[in-house]
Amino acid sequence: MTSLSTQEILRSARDLPALPAIVMELIQCMGDPHANMEQLAVKISHDQALASKTLRLANSSFYGLSRQVTSIAEATTILGLRTLRSIATAAGLVGGFPRPEGSSFDFAAFWRHSIGTALCARSVAQAARLDEDAAFTLGLLHDIGRLVLATHYSAQYAAAMAYRREQDCLNLVAEQHILGTNHTVVGGLIAEHWNFSPAIVAAIVEHHSPPETPEKSLTDVVHVADNIAHAMDLSHQDGDMVPALSLPAWSRLGLGESAYAQVFYATEQQYESVCQILLT
Repeated sequence: MTSLSTQEILRSARDLPALPAIVMELIQCMGDPHANMEQLAVKISHDQALASKTLRLANSSFYGLSRQVTSIAEATTILGLRTLRSIATAAGLVGGFPRPEGSSFDFAAFWRHSIGTALCARSVAQAARLDEDAAFTLGLLHDIGRLVLATHYSAQYAAAMAYRREQDCLNLVAEQHILGTNHTVVGGLIAEHWNFSPAIVAAIVEHHSPPETPEKSLTDVVHVADNIAHAMDLSHQDGDMVPALSLPAWSRLGLGESAYAQVFYATEQQYESVCQILLT
């Protein structure tokens, strides 16, 4: 077993590939009522690659617009600044971690699961009357710790995944056994290092074990969405397992059978087109 310390992980954080500055700003301003979103929209429009992918996503069946939008300014007017932030974040985040040479980690499967979780989270949050755009972004970010482990500790992580296959156990269990830590802990450390808001950090750290609280939260949303995405086998990865579901989190959301049927339907309808846009 190779035990990774907090200090080692934080040292690795300094070597992480730099996300586009505008993407960092977009994530960091989540939950900030004073964020100048108009200014951020202008910055998005000045990044040609980011603007192009953002517009492709805005014009996809994901949003079902009645006409094509041709500029970030127009997308802002029609979709709103909060929604623009979530889709621009998705466009900039996916693909921001290049695959290390010789790595056996399945990056495509990772992003397929993350996109599926994001879509589920958006639908669950909408039904639960929580912030659906924040839920979408958190769905993309919830497993960021796995990406850090796979890119910076590729040999150790490959050993953890081999153990998962041999023991037929969850990623979380295999990581803890081989590495002495797991992707929720690592993800939280990285999110703190990137100065993400406490709500984002908490959702990443606690997405497999939401805390007992009286009120429903985005952590509950991401936890349930992650389970649904695993159950739907959206990653198409052999041996994918559904983590344990927190019944208190499920109950706090207060959604019935028809609401979850709509979550499954919306995710299935949108999934392939969103993957096509974000992964190509």
